[in-house]
Amino acid sequence: MAIAAGGGDCREKATATWGQPVELPPPTAEEAAVRQFAEPLIRGALEYRDEADGVITKHAKNWELHRIAAVDRNILRLAIYEMLHREDIPPIVSINEAVDIAKKFSTQDSGRFVNGILDKVKGELMRPARGVK
Repeated sequence: MAIAAGGGDCREKATATWGQPVELPPPTAEEAAVRQFAEPLIRGALEYRDEADGVITKHAKNWELHRIAAVDRNILRLAIYEMLHREDIPPIVSINEAVDIAKKFSTQDSGRFVNGILDKVKGELMRPARGVK
């Protein structure tokens, strides 16, 4: 007999839901705002992924793209998308946010690595680093 943590029999309660749609409660106002902000960024980074990968490869001397930590690679992709295609986000903001995320979620050296690549990208931009259009 399977005993649940609370002391009851859990066999008849557990059902597999793999591949079945899951009903979630509606998002809170805060969750909706985060989604509204994040979704275009994610879609844009995916749409321009190949372009971002080319930029990363160009500036990551002695690093093959597949050898860059996946977290760092994706942080770079998102920041490069913002810097090249989102004129409502100042490039310096994209860099600062990317470096902070890399420091928090990747390796000890990731912040410097991400900053180095994005600083090179910023140097090639044809718009001010601190302003928006």
